[in-house]
Amino acid sequence: MLHEQQSMPGRKFSKVCEIVDAQGRKPNRLIPILQAVQEEYRYLPQEVLTYVATSLGVSPARVFGVATFYAHFTLEPKGRHCLRLCDGTACHVKNSIPILDAMRKRLGLSAKKVTTDDMMFTVETVACLGACGLAPVVVHNEQVHGQMAPDAAVKLVDRIVATEQNEGGVQ
Repeated sequence: MLHEQQSMPGRKFSKVCEIVDAQGRKPNRLIPILQAVQEEYRYLPQEVLTYVATSLGVSPARVFGVATFYAHFTLEPKGRHCLRLCDGTACHVKNSIPILDAMRKRLGLSAKKVTTDDMMFTVETVACLGACGLAPVVVHNEQVHGQMAPDAAVKLVDRIVATEQNEGGVQ
């Protein structure tokens, strides 16, 4: 898979071509194409957006406009493990910010630096995850962790790190 971080100019666009072909090279399939590309790369590299535009016969501005309009899309690389902290009203009043602070401290991150240098973790806040009854909530990739506390969030990070180290030792 293309999940390894490599420089884009040297990378072939064969997977992107497969994605575009699978959607019939139809401009009205731009959103599903971008979703599949982002799933492959974990973000939307500029070079890939230009390639998609050319492949679909649309302007790069149109592709970039769609990619920047929807909050689901990102133009910045994300870590293999994405930790999203809800900071909606229910989570905020149940002290989501100390959880954020604890995860950032554990990973050496800040409001400006949201992804670790090794591309292992990205920590971000979202307006609402729709799990208010479980507040405060952290989602790791697609798994919901409710009623979190700062120490529980740090333990979650530690478990992920341990799992990664165990899997890395097997290879």
